[in-house]
Amino acid sequence: MPLRISASEPRSPETFAMRTATIARKTNETEINVSINLDGTGAHKMATGVGFFNHMLDQLSRHSLIDMDVTCKGDLHIDFHHTVEDVGIALGQAIAQAIGDKKGIRRYASCDLPMDGTLTRAALDVSGRPFLVFKAEFNRDKIGDIDTELFREFFQAFAMNAGITLHIENFYFDNNHHLAESMFKAVARALRDALEIDPRQTDRVPSTKGTL
Repeated sequence: MPLRISASEPRSPETFAMRTATIARKTNETEINVSINLDGTGAHKMATGVGFFNHMLDQLSRHSLIDMDVTCKGDLHIDFHHTVEDVGIALGQAIAQAIGDKKGIRRYASCDLPMDGTLTRAALDVSGRPFLVFKAEFNRDKIGDIDTELFREFFQAFAMNAGITLHIENFYFDNNHHLAESMFKAVARALRDALEIDPRQTDRVPSTKGTL
């Protein structure tokens, strides 16, 4: 018996509305505004008050092709912890909101990111089940003014609020700057691939459950 093909054609990615989100979050410790466009070009504007953190967020936007506008007024006179963690929360919430029902996305992606003498892997699943595995050990307490322990705090907050399973593993590194930057770039490239619309399943959620 010949295979019957449905006459209905899947929607092309171009027919989707732009996937955007805006988050405003205010606490006694931080005041944050985040705007993103998942279908952007990597345009970015970062103002967190923490120079190296701005640089890392620049990489996250540019290499994921997600437009990001992030402003944060935080209690930097205490330390950078609240600013870094709360930006992770707000950015994760924006990603989750912009994804919506997850129809059409590729869902899974990974990236092995080389950066001179450094190699870091990021693998993720846009699953709705937040989880972080973080295997990277810095050998300095700070890069510039930022505590290196805060990078894990950022990714923890981001993964929990974006609803993604995220694994980050560094295999080796030549300096701490490259280690941090390779993590953000690897996550960015994996996000780009996982959140792209798959033209073969634009009307379906990528799960046998039918929902994520």
